[in-house]
Amino acid sequence: MRSILSRALSVLFLPVFLGAALPAAAATAATPVWRKTEDITIYSDPRFHTAFPSAVKRPDGELIVAFRRAPDRRRVGETKVWHADPNSQPVLVRSRDDGKTWSQPEVVYAHPFGGSQDPCMLQLRDGTLLLTSYAWAWMSPETIGKLKQPTSVNLGKFVFLGGYIVRSTNGGKSWEPPVLPPVIPTEAALDIFGEKVPAYNRGALAEGKSGRIFWVGASNRQMSPHRWDTHLLTSDDKGTSWNYSGVIASDEKVSFNETSIYETPRGDLVAFLRTAGLDDHLAIARSTDGGKSFAKWQKIGFKGHPFHALRLPDDRVLLVYGYRHQPYGIRARILNAECTDAETAAEIVLRTDGGNFDLGYPWSVLLNDRRVLVTYYFNRADGARTIEGTILEAN
Repeated sequence: MRSILSRALSVLFLPVFLGAALPAAAATAATPVWRKTEDITIYSDPRFHTAFPSAVKRPDGELIVAFRRAPDRRRVGETKVWHADPNSQPVLVRSRDDGKTWSQPEVVYAHPFGGSQDPCMLQLRDGTLLLTSYAWAWMSPETIGKLKQPTSVNLGKFVFLGGYIVRSTNGGKSWEPPVLPPVIPTEAALDIFGEKVPAYNRGALAEGKSGRIFWVGASNRQMSPHRWDTHLLTSDDKGTSWNYSGVIASDEKVSFNETSIYETPRGDLVAFLRTAGLDDHLAIARSTDGGKSFAKWQKIGFKGHPFHALRLPDDRVLLVYGYRHQPYGIRARILNAECTDAETAAEIVLRTDGGNFDLGYPWSVLLNDRRVLVTYYFNRADGARTIEGTILEAN
């Protein structure tokens, strides 16, 4: 993915490994040193493939972690686990003791036509919760062949349905009926009813200082070969309705998806883009006019995906990401307040003990001014996928 700085790769950046801290030169009285203190398990059940968490802390201190849960069909004879399943659902668990113990899962929403993926939560300043997701419909190959084309098909038997958003005004105890976002103008894929699929994405939304909500949607602009672009969607009524704003990143050779957006103290919007066709490097696109336009995306010189940005108490930004290369695990960097030093910020290695590449998708939440919980999904030796976390503390 592309970088906000165009610097020569003549400087060698040394990672900060498990349990270590940022380099001593970076530590001053004004810049706390963040250290890993422990790993925790949030949810584990060998019957299920659990993945793609997001997390919020409620005003009363309760933690909520939402994630995708589907049967681990290896338990009934399948040879692999899949990221599409007719029974996948967004569920959530709660903790009232800063992650020491967690409740049993609660189902957020059961899609009437397919299995749902990647629940991404945003908590608004008034306490309203938004949760975005998207769905795949299982169909026989023969039936898929009869559908109006083009459709986006996964594993030869799942047809993409596009995204949706649900809202809760009572802390996730109940959820309003789903809102369908608009269709991105360049979207090519049709759903099972022959309609263009509504906008979708895996990644964090942001509530701006004005109250406007910013969300990055992906568009399957070209079906063969696939080419994905990213676009900005906005809401001025707490997620009840959405408007299309414009293109964030598009390229003839590189695809962009699974993007988180972040508003800096200065008011810039920074999009952290997952890429395909760029050797798994981060790309960043920036808007300095409130999202009216974005500058040309920039490749950043490190690998990982996807990304989540969390503002720390001193306004620096904790950027976390999965590392799906050996050694498999979870990594992070701490950026300055305006996210202009992503390419030079030291890398922090949180986990290196993953069983294979099917892990990651981290999402962070502040526990208090000195502690952060980084959530993600994980596996060891290709075993059951679990929702786990790492605690970071500031010294």
